[in-house]
Amino acid sequence: MSDKPVSEMSFEEAMGELEQVVGQLERGDVALDASISLYERGADLKKRCEEKLKEAEEKVAAITLDESGNPKGTTPVEAK
Repeated sequence: MSDKPVSEMSFEEAMGELEQVVGQLERGDVALDASISLYERGADLKKRCEEKLKEAEEKVAAITLDESGNPKGTTPVEAK
């Protein structure tokens, strides 16, 4: 696992580590205290992935089209 704070991870980094956490928990070869820590880390990683996906969805939704239907730029999400 990475020592990088979850809040600084990209979607890909968080997803990769989340997959590792799930794999360890599924194997069941981790002590109870370590399992609890892994579960908490996994919950944080899941939340980060959801946040990054939401950001991406908002960016896609903010793309504006010209009269021909071609992308012409983006509108800041905050301007909604």
